[in-house]
Amino acid sequence: MDFNVKKLVKDAGAALSRVVQLTEETLGTSEKTELDAHFEHLAERANATKTWTEKMLKNMEAMLTPNPGNRIEDFFFEKIDKRKPNRLSNLEHVGVDMIEAGNEFGPGIAYGNALIKVGQCQQKLGQIERDFISTAANCYVQPLRKFLDGEMKTISKEMGILEIKRLDLDACKSRVRKARSMLGQQSDSGVSPEVLLDQAERELRVAQSEFDRQAEITKLLLEGVSSSQAGHLRCLHEFVEAQARHYAQCHATMQDLQRELAGLSGGPSYHLSSAPTQELSVENGQDRARVLCDYDATDPGELSVMQDEVIYITEIPGDSDYLMGVRGNQRGKVPKAFVESLPFL
Repeated sequence: MDFNVKKLVKDAGAALSRVVQLTEETLGTSEKTELDAHFEHLAERANATKTWTEKMLKNMEAMLTPNPGNRIEDFFFEKIDKRKPNRLSNLEHVGVDMIEAGNEFGPGIAYGNALIKVGQCQQKLGQIERDFISTAANCYVQPLRKFLDGEMKTISKEMGILEIKRLDLDACKSRVRKARSMLGQQSDSGVSPEVLLDQAERELRVAQSEFDRQAEITKLLLEGVSSSQAGHLRCLHEFVEAQARHYAQCHATMQDLQRELAGLSGGPSYHLSSAPTQELSVENGQDRARVLCDYDATDPGELSVMQDEVIYITEIPGDSDYLMGVRGNQRGKVPKAFVESLPFL
């Protein structure tokens, strides 16, 4: 291997000079070139963006893939550029077990049939969840990771180079001050102080030029963080839309399941409104009824109901226009024209 000895010596000398300069700055025996306030503000904002993006990315990945082992496995497959394993989600595992149990108990009985339907629903929910995870990864996780691995790494690299240029500049300033203090004195090296000063000033001009150039490059990169945040905002909107679709699909799937279970022999009826569902109690003398359209109660003695909701009803003696409606612990009058009776199964 061909070594450039002069270059190695020069680089070692420069590295040693930087260490000395940094030590003197730490001890307070040497001046330090400060960057302007605007540059410092840009640097602080970029650092905050990097820190919070790393935290949000970590938590988002944990939310989408709760199992730490699966996250490590996915990371490994990404690094070797291979397709991730097509593993079942927890919902899909539950669905498979329910379907197998239902088939074992017998699809012809109420419990077995219900297990199969619920299991199929869990599998559907698992697929909906899988689609959401994939969409969220594409629209939000990947852009954030790309930002950290690309733009922020470049900024960190250029900031490191800028720090080296600053140390070199301050070392040159120290040599110029030392050379000026030697004017009029006899030099130990045999070179006149004027020549040493001239050489130190030339090196200072070169170092100042390199520092200014690197500062400008770094400043442009730091200013680009604002554009990246604007892009992240668009990604955030896409993530929220995907999450809204996900929960809407889950809600619709569960309502369909409740309707199917309500039609099974031996199964309870369900309140299918947009509010949280609850099982309806059965009392003597009550019939089931489905609400034909929404009705808002006009006084405290009435019951507000929603379209397609299943409630229990009883006749009110002497009242041909209203029925007594029951939903869980709620009770109130409901117009007969707003409901239709259902047979008991």
